[in-house]
Amino acid sequence: MNDREAASALQRILDRQDIHDVLCRYARGVDRGDWELVRSTYHPDAYDDHVDYQGNIEGLLEWLDDRFAGVDNSMHFLGNSLVEQTAADYASVETYFVSSRLIPPTGAAAAHTSAGDALCRQAWGRYLDRFERREGVWRVAYRRVVIDARFAAVAIDGIRTDGPYWGLRDTRDPLYAEHASLPGQA
Repeated sequence: MNDREAASALQRILDRQDIHDVLCRYARGVDRGDWELVRSTYHPDAYDDHVDYQGNIEGLLEWLDDRFAGVDNSMHFLGNSLVEQTAADYASVETYFVSSRLIPPTGAAAAHTSAGDALCRQAWGRYLDRFERREGVWRVAYRRVVIDARFAAVAIDGIRTDGPYWGLRDTRDPLYAEHASLPGQA
């Protein structure tokens, strides 16, 4: 491999890592309710087809905020992610995900649960993304969510209890205190 080929291969690795970081920031943003972080993962003119929502990013953020109202916790697990660069500044990215959240049971579900139980809603699917690098920054330009499985189940003893080990859906989450404690942080 000559120097030019090595530099090109290194750039592809760096591009993949940048794209992976964007995907992880998206998951963190949704799980922590940090809509500014979610916004930062999309180009301003991006389009999102999120099954029950199709439209621009501002509308997506409003839809997510409404959808996650009352949710005690949220967890996105990102799995296989295949990054296929189609040109220097364009990539087709397929990322498998599992999204899980616990909510207090209501309506008919409440009749089939005990005190302390929660309802666990899960979706398994894939993000089909077109990433574009603009002004040196990779972000999502178009996303289509494909659902491969979706279900709800009773989470026995799933209701949040008091204690310092629970994740939170805002800046009170332990992650933010940990970041603030690191050298160089304000």
